[in-house]
Amino acid sequence: MIDANKLTRPQDIRVDLQLVAEMVESGSRVLDVGCAEGTLLDYLVATKNVDGRGIELSQEGVNTCVAKGLSVVQGDADKDLVDYPDHAFDYALLSQTLQATHRPKDVIDQLLRVGKKAVVSFPNFAYWQCRAYLAVKGRMPMTSDLDYAWYETPNIHFCTLRDFTVLCQELNISIDECVLVGGKGQILNYEVNSMRANLFAAQGVFLLSRD
Repeated sequence: MIDANKLTRPQDIRVDLQLVAEMVESGSRVLDVGCAEGTLLDYLVATKNVDGRGIELSQEGVNTCVAKGLSVVQGDADKDLVDYPDHAFDYALLSQTLQATHRPKDVIDQLLRVGKKAVVSFPNFAYWQCRAYLAVKGRMPMTSDLDYAWYETPNIHFCTLRDFTVLCQELNISIDECVLVGGKGQILNYEVNSMRANLFAAQGVFLLSRD
């Protein structure tokens, strides 16, 4: 039973997570992959009345989620999605986790097998601050969205908006909706495949489907 007193309040949630939530229909079945401490999942339960489940790699994250009354199990996105049946969920969510997976192409493929739709968000490594940091300092970029030093980062597969859209084409995945977010959390009105988007968007949130 969900404890309403422990649910995340709307003002506590990051902009990108709010955008992911806005792409999810009320009352739907949701699997949140890499759900961390359950911030997005309990927000969806509170605001969209979803039937939510989660997978999280860290035991600490799982414990936090369970303490909130959320249905979360320990699991690895690279290995454990294959155990779920086809279209078991209306939405499979992967928020700020794609770059930390070992086989991102396979993970995206599995998301759209397990879920009828997928929502994926990730930091854009082509963002101008990343380019400037590398060009001026000659060191691996650190920004608000990429805030780990190179020697301790969990991120192993950096990609750009353009990389992602090309991968979707290769996998015959439709991008039904895309929201681009600037460095200060503002929404950018650029075409996702434009040079401006790849340069000025700090992150992207994508709603995906496959016929």
